[in-house]
Amino acid sequence: MREKSKEIEGKEQLVISAFARALEIIPKTLAENAGLDSIEILNKLRKLHNESNDNKYIGVDVDEGLNDNYLNKVWEPAISKIHSISSATEGTCLILSVDQTIKAPKPDQDTKMKKKGGSRRM
Repeated sequence: MREKSKEIEGKEQLVISAFARALEIIPKTLAENAGLDSIEILNKLRKLHNESNDNKYIGVDVDEGLNDNYLNKVWEPAISKIHSISSATEGTCLILSVDQTIKAPKPDQDTKMKKKGGSRRM
């Protein structure tokens, strides 16, 4: 996602880059909980994933740091992960849209305040 964001212009680039950074919390937390150096693991993981598409199954291994999960027969329920990430993303979007709704003045209210010479306060 981080590489794809570089191809996009405008605010969307920032959003996609931030989303990619947020997803890196998963391997970072796994490494920390396993007692590994999370910064080192994340840097190695990024490097391996960027080197080749053959490395797409490399993930955090609590015994060895990083390992090919496909070859080690570590198959996780992808449907569950997709649903969790999708639900979390939808929840975040809902929170952000509510925040924008609260901040945005109603057209009538803003016009009335200007006519009265008052200011709108939150």
